[in-house]
Order: sequence, then structure tokens, then C-alpha cells
Amino acid sequence: MTLLRHFGEPTRRLFFKRTALPIIVVTLLVATLTTGLLLWSATQSDGVAVSRQKSLVALIISKLESGIAHDQESVTVWDDAVSALRSQDAKWVDTNLGTWMHTYFGHDEVYILDPKDAPVYAFADGSAVDPASYQSIRPTTAPLVEKLRAGLKQGDTDGVTEQVLTIGASDMVVISGHPAIVSIKPVVSDSGHIAQVPGQEFLHVAVRYLDGSLLASLRQDYLLDDAHFSWSNMLSPEEASYPLVGRSGSTVGFFVWQPYRPGAFVLFQLVPTLVVVFGLVLGGIIVALAALRRRTLRLIETENHIYHLAHYDLLTGLHSRGHFNSRLADALTLLPATGEQLAILYLDLDRFKQVNDSFGHPAGDELLREFADRLRRLTVEVDTVARLGGDEFIIIQRAVAGENEVKTLCEHLIESARRPFEVAGVQVFVGVSVGVALAPRDGVDQVELVRKADLALYHAKAGGRSGYALFEPEMDQTLAKRKGLEQDLRKALQTPGHIRVHYQPLYTADTNRMTGVEALARWSDAERGWVAPDLFVPLAEETGLIEVLGELVLRQACLDAVLWPIETLAVNVSGLQLNNPSFAMKVTSILLETQMDPRRLELEVTESTLSQRPTECQQNMAALRSVGVRFALDDFGTGFSSLGRLQSLEVDRIKIDRSFVQGFGGSNGDEAIVQAIIDLARATGLSTTAEGVETESQCNYLRKLGCDQLQGFLLSRPVPKEDLQELLDGGSRRATA
Repeated sequence: MTLLRHFGEPTRRLFFKRTALPIIVVTLLVATLTTGLLLWSATQSDGVAVSRQKSLVALIISKLESGIAHDQESVTVWDDAVSALRSQDAKWVDTNLGTWMHTYFGHDEVYILDPKDAPVYAFADGSAVDPASYQSIRPTTAPLVEKLRAGLKQGDTDGVTEQVLTIGASDMVVISGHPAIVSIKPVVSDSGHIAQVPGQEFLHVAVRYLDGSLLASLRQDYLLDDAHFSWSNMLSPEEASYPLVGRSGSTVGFFVWQPYRPGAFVLFQLVPTLVVVFGLVLGGIIVALAALRRRTLRLIETENHIYHLAHYDLLTGLHSRGHFNSRLADALTLLPATGEQLAILYLDLDRFKQVNDSFGHPAGDELLREFADRLRRLTVEVDTVARLGGDEFIIIQRAVAGENEVKTLCEHLIESARRPFEVAGVQVFVGVSVGVALAPRDGVDQVELVRKADLALYHAKAGGRSGYALFEPEMDQTLAKRKGLEQDLRKALQTPGHIRVHYQPLYTADTNRMTGVEALARWSDAERGWVAPDLFVPLAEETGLIEVLGELVLRQACLDAVLWPIETLAVNVSGLQLNNPSFAMKVTSILLETQMDPRRLELEVTESTLSQRPTECQQNMAALRSVGVRFALDDFGTGFSSLGRLQSLEVDRIKIDRSFVQGFGGSNGDEAIVQAIIDLARATGLSTTAEGVETESQCNYLRKLGCDQLQGFLLSRPVPKEDLQELLDGGSRRATA
């Protein structure tokens, strides 16, 4: 035993020195390193989490102002709102411009200012109040009102897009001791039919407090614990803040919340384990790292979601406009180094509006998603496909070998869009038009490239839709001329005497007696002289001026012809006019105003017009037919016209297109076609008029075929009212051949 004790003591010291101490030291070192690693990981994770939450808060705040302005435009861009304010309809204003904005959008205060910036309506504390209460915030809002008035007077459209309909003014301010966002928008006509003096519009002032119900929704929607407003940036260690800065650069206050710190949370959970079971440090580290990894993945998932919202279109999953601009800038930067060229393809769906009108917006969204999938399948990974908004898309085609490669892609895109889309349980047909700009051939400035592609798209649509066009320098000149022509046409429509009405006589085929006239618009411009109708009438259709032009022609024609000894006054009607729900009422009003007999009026329409929106067309036609107005089907035999559909169209007369008359004597069988049209018209009880009669042989042949009425240069060219009056005074019968 003594010997064992003698050897045992050194052995224990040796064991402690050589085994236990190194293990203890290593264990302590491992524990220290592990603790340090955990602390560092927790700090880094918390830092990342706080940074990302600050980015989220920044995104929320940045979108809040634009969101309030967008809310306002739901009621400020509205004919009814303008009319109600002008007529001082207090109940309507309170319901739609005050109470609705509070209950639906959460606006805390609403004020309406008249053209002299005097308050005419106020809403606060959940109900309408004395408009004089606006005086308490006038010093704060006056600069914004002044700025907006100045922009409206100058016709400023900076920032106005398809989504932002009017200019506005907004700022972060302090109102009645509350931090708030003030947004001011003009109340304007959505149709443009109500005349308003720029700068004299009523103004809609919306106030949204940042320390009221908004905070509760932010806490609930974005899980921002203890979110509140603070005037100072004095924070506890557990809090984070984001400054609210006004337009002037001054800080209004701070948005404060307790950010979620996954690192600290996990470390706190592990401390008891580390203290109680030190021997399981390694296992604790693994558990901690696993938990930490789960938390990090959640944060990454949240960040990816935010990134996706900012860079991708929610409806189609394609790149957003902002992400497209970024990728285009990167691609253009690389062009000089690579020597490659790229193409910008600007796409716009044809007849998409008809899908929305006929089947509703959900069907339209379904079509957009399907079209986006087709675009993905037609492009390669290196290309960029983005949705700009509405039914507009854009593609960056990288590493283009030449124009032929771009043209091939365009043809594939057009062919793909021609295939039917399955929406709302039915097949619909649309189409797509494409405009192309090439870099560096057309430049390397991204704004210019997109503009040129958009300009090429306009030319593609002007060429008949479902086609494509590559940008050419001449397109800029063409656009400038078109804009000049459009401006002059607008002025002409507002200046008496610039748009005149000429009349082309209509003669019976058997007796050569003038029985009617067709009213035709003619434009005499001081610089251009007589502008061809083929030039300005399609322009009026495209720019929406056709309704003003058509109403002007109809009123003048009724005034001129009311006392003429003729049976028929024929006036052309466009698709836009006939599809307007108020068209029948306008025509009836003009007939009453001019005392024109409705039974003498014959409105000429095309079959394509009747096929676009049958509900509005049929309702207008039925209303006008009930008072005696007749209808003629113009240019029959072109476009979608067919003999088989003739019986389904409720018209009184068909006008045989001049192309068939001019084809007499050829090998196309036009005589047989005209004979078939006349026979079918007789069988269905319709009258017939042949257009474009220019020779005696055409006149005689049409008479033999049994045509009822003739019209053309052989008989008479379109003449002004004075010359037609001479024809009437001299006798309405034309000498027989």
C-alpha cells in the first residue's frame, strides 16, 4: 500500500499535467471559442435582421405617399366629382370624397378647396366638420397648394403615367401635433368632356396620421413589435428607428419598433443548456447552428420575397419595369467590350381591351399570364422578358447576330399570339404588334432605345396590327408630322369654318332623280390647303376626336338639309360613336335642335363596327330606329362582311363597295358578286346603293342589275352647300345617258 501510494501521487500529478489539464484547457478553449462564435453569430444575425427590417420599413414608408395619392385618384379623376363640386351637392361630396376615403382607405382628414383655395368641405374625426377648420392646417399645406396650382397652370405632366393619372403634391408634415402625410390632388374630368381652366380645379386634400390607426395596421400586417412614433431618436438597446424626412429635408420624427433578433433569441435559449450540461457543448453548438440556420433561412426567404416584389411582376412573374431598366443598363455597358449587339422588342397586345370589356378583368389577367408563358418559351435564358404594365411587354434579346434573327423572333411572337387563348371557358383571339430598336445601331442610350422601340411599335400598329417594324430614322419625322397634324386638327375642330361639310348627291338608278345626299367632312387648313379625308379621318379615329368631328358633321348636315327637297340625308358614323352609350341621346338631341325629320336621316355604319361591341351598338340602333332613323351598311363586301351574315344585321340599306364597281369588265367575277348582293338584298327587303360610279357603262350595267341607287363622280362630286343648292334649284334630275 505504501508503494502504491508512492507511485500513485506522481501518477495523479502526471495524469493531471499530461491528460486532465490539457483536456481542461482544451475544453475551456473550445468553450470560449464556442461562446465567442455564438456571440458573433448572434450579433451578425441580429444585425442582418435589423438591417432587413429597416429596408422593409423604408419600402413601406416610400410607398405610403404614392399609395395615398393613388387612393385619391379613385375619386378625383371623375366627371361626377367635378359636377358634384360645381353644383355644391354636399351629400354626394361627403359620401364619395370624405366618408368613403375615411372608411375604405383610412384617411384621417379630408378637405376640398375651391379654385380660389377656399375650403368648401372638411372631414375629420369620422364625420363632416366646419370647412373653416381647414385654417388650422393652411400654413402647412399652403406651399403644396401653391406648387400644385403652378404645375396645373403650366400644364405640367411630370410623373403622369398610365397608373398616375394627374400631378399632385405631397409631403410629410406635423398637423395638430401629429406626424402626417398630406397629399393634394386636383379634381378633374375622366372623360375630358367637362371643360376646366388649368389651375382653377377643385383640390382634394388628404391627411393620414402616422401615429394613429396606421401604426396598428403596420404592427398587424408586418409583425413590427411595439411599432410607435417618436419625436426624438432616443432609443433603448432593444429598439430600432427609421427617420421620417419631409420634402425640405427636415426630419419630422422617427418610426420606432422592436426588431426581431433571432440571434439573441437563440443564444438565450442555449444559455441554460451550456451552464447545466457543459459536456454537451458540441451538441449545443450543433443545435444552435441548426436553429440559427433555420432562423437565417426564414430571413433569407423574407428578403427574397421583398426582392421579388421589387423586381418581378406579381401577375405574370416576369421582370418588372425597374428590373428591366437595370438589366438593360448592364447589357448596354458590356456592349463596347463584347462587340455584340442587342435588340429591344416593345410588344403590345391587339384587341386586349375587348377581352376585358367582354369577359371581365379576371379573364384578361388569365390571358396575360398565358401570354407571358408563351414569351418565356420563345426566348432563351440570357434574354430578359418584362411586363411594363397593362398589356405592354418588352424583351431584351442579347447577342443578336443580325436583323434576320430579330425578325425571326418577331414572326414567332406574332404567330404565337395568333393562336387562341383559353380564358373564361371560351377561346378568344387577340394578336400582338412589335416595335424593334437595335443597339448600337440605333444608339446606346437606354431611354432613347426604348423610345425608338415604342415609336416602331406605333408604326407597326399603324400598318394594320399583328405585325412588326424595325426603327428607322424617318419614323421620328413621321411622328413629328403626325403630332403637328393632330394639333392642327384639334384647333380646326374648335374654330368655326375650318371643318366644312360637302354633300355628294344620291340618284335613283331608274329615273336619274336626286333623292338624297351623303354628308362628308372636309378640312381646309390655312397652310396645308384641303387636307385629304383619308388622312385626317383615320387620325381622328385614333386620337378619339372622331366623336367631336362626327357630332359637328351631323349637326351641320341637319341644319343644311332640313329644308331641302330630298328624301335621305346620309351621315357616316364611326365605331367609337356607335359604341358610346349616350350616342342615341346625342343624335336625338341634334334632331330636335335642328327640327330635322328623323325618318329622313340615314346613318352609315360598317359591319366591323357592328361586330365589336354588339350590346352598345344594338341598344343605340334600337333606340334610334324607334324614332324613325334608318341605317345603311357601308362598304359592304370588304373586311368581315359576308352574304351569310347579312340577314343578322338590322339595317335598311347596303352600300356596295366601289372596289366591286371599278372591277366591272375584269376577270374577278365582280359582276356576279354585285348581282348576288342585289338579289339577296331584295330577298331580305333591303335597298342597295352602288358607290364609285365613274363611267356610263358602270351606270348602265348597275341599272340592269337592279341596283336602287347610284353614287359617284360620274353623277356628281361632293360639293359645298351653296353648289348643292344650285343643283336643287336647277332641278334634281340628271340627264340620261
